Amino acid sequence: MAGVVLTAAAALAFPRRVADGILWRYFWGPVDADAHAATCAVRSGGTTERLYSAAACRAAEGIVAQPGYTTVSTVSYALVLVFMLVGVLLLLRELGVEMSPQFFYALFPFMLLGGALRVVEDVNATLLGAGQSTFIPYPEVALIISPFIYFVMFAFTLSALVAGVALERRGAIERFEPALAVAGTAGLLVALGALAYASIAFDAVGFNPPFFTLVVVGASLVSALFWLVSERYAPVVNEGTGRMGVLVVWGHTVDGLANVLSLDWGPELVGQSYGSKHVVNRATVRVTESVQPAWLSEAVGTAWPFVLIKVAAAVLVVWVFDDRIFEESPRYAYLLLIAILAVGLGPGTRDTLRATLGI
Repeated sequence: MAGVVLTAAAALAFPRRVADGILWRYFWGPVDADAHAATCAVRSGGTTERLYSAAACRAAEGIVAQPGYTTVSTVSYALVLVFMLVGVLLLLRELGVEMSPQFFYALFPFMLLGGALRVVEDVNATLLGAGQSTFIPYPEVALIISPFIYFVMFAFTLSALVAGVALERRGAIERFEPALAVAGTAGLLVALGALAYASIAFDAVGFNPPFFTLVVVGASLVSALFWLVSERYAPVVNEGTGRMGVLVVWGHTVDGLANVLSLDWGPELVGQSYGSKHVVNRATVRVTESVQPAWLSEAVGTAWPFVLIKVAAAVLVVWVFDDRIFEESPRYAYLLLIAILAVGLGPGTRDTLRATLGI
């Protein structure tokens, strides 16, 4: 709280140096550019201008901000996240919430909702670029742009959790987990409904069901294979997480497949090309291009090893989460496993829905 008060006071005392030079440059400016589908936003003399080419951004005079995270904002948000996680742990302890697989599953719709809301903003930007009316006006749309969407999702999830626990304590419901899952599912259905409406109502938004089918079916097959093989030949891998481990593998496989299919097969499946976003993905493509024969790259693409990396990493994480971890620190173990799933499933949901809508 002291930091917030100090920052606000400094911004009021030194509006150009602090408000524009720090807060706008590193935090609001990137969101402003993203909301307007601009290459960059430029702050000069108290006004903001959006530019739509890299050359114009390089030549701009003033404070230039591009969409995405900066080093300063990343570190700041990481610190905030640490404090929020500590607060969640304390709140869970105060509420007496029992950590269980049911709690893990109840949060699954919220992870899908976060990715779907980002696609609502992507549709917003697409419509803006096409000169059409948008779903959500600026600056309200900033609420579903990173990083603010994380705070919005945190507040929504926390509110649903507290409400569910309150209903359980009053005897209105037997367990809070189903109510929590219903709240997340309701939000997800609203977001998906908005996306379905956009695909029907606007020419700039398409619909490519083969892409969606390939990702979902492919991830489901990989997860089923993981479960069958681990249960028969290496039950120790999944003894701690059980079926939660299957969901972790599924979520990260969705992320891997969505990236590979959009990068290597975007023109064929969606009608447009996509670029790499993951740091690991970009590195994987570079290494594959350097060692794989050109004729093979032409045939199968260069991003395919990313799926193997994602699946292997997910299986390794599931293996690490054995019974001992859940017995010694159940709250930490469940929250960490939830975060691991969200890291893969959130971006994977966004990438899958974006490509399905052709935006």
